Amino acid sequence: MKYFHLTVLLLLCLVAQPVAAQEEEHYTKEIGLALGGNSMLNDANQTLYADSKFTGGAMLRFILNPRMAIKTMVSYNMIGGSVDGVKEFYPSVLDQSTTERLQGSFKGGITDLSATYELHFLPYGYARGYQNYRRFTPYVQFGFGLCYSDAGRAFTANIPIGVGFKWKIGPRINMALDWAMHLSLSDKLDNFSAPTGIPTEMFRGKDNYCLTTLTLSYDFAKKCPACQKAER
Repeated sequence: MKYFHLTVLLLLCLVAQPVAAQEEEHYTKEIGLALGGNSMLNDANQTLYADSKFTGGAMLRFILNPRMAIKTMVSYNMIGGSVDGVKEFYPSVLDQSTTERLQGSFKGGITDLSATYELHFLPYGYARGYQNYRRFTPYVQFGFGLCYSDAGRAFTANIPIGVGFKWKIGPRINMALDWAMHLSLSDKLDNFSAPTGIPTEMFRGKDNYCLTTLTLSYDFAKKCPACQKAER
């Protein structure tokens, strides 16, 4: 029985060693890919996810600490739609009295480059340790972006705001489900500008789009041991 206890104790020590090593290894960056869909809220569509299209992109995340990160992402978002079936009356000639409806469609894509600040609800890490890291955490995000629509030949700024959920599936592998609404400053992303004749102001009446993506990323750029000890 004594040898059995010694064997169990030895096994526990062997298992604990790699965990301790994992706690000492921290990384400052993540690189990964994102796949998902997007939906526009514009003159052709006023219902979220009514006309979803494909989204793909790449991301680089700067890890500030277990509670905060900054994510930079470039994505291409396919868009398309038509105002032919819109319930609201869009006159074909805005400056004249007419009962003829505006008709037309658009097709293309939005290239988006954004940087968002992510705030974790829980300290994020692989090995729990005395820091009480968690392998999963919800988060909120907000930031600033630039986008170009080849459908409307429009370049503008946008404000991404959203939420997400991260899961560290391995010591250096991360998965995240990410949702962000991009509030743009242009009404020409869909190639239709104020078809009702009502002028737009700030975010009112502008073309907005939301991105729902699943990202897979890999940690790199190990933090120096001296820097880790200084943080503790």
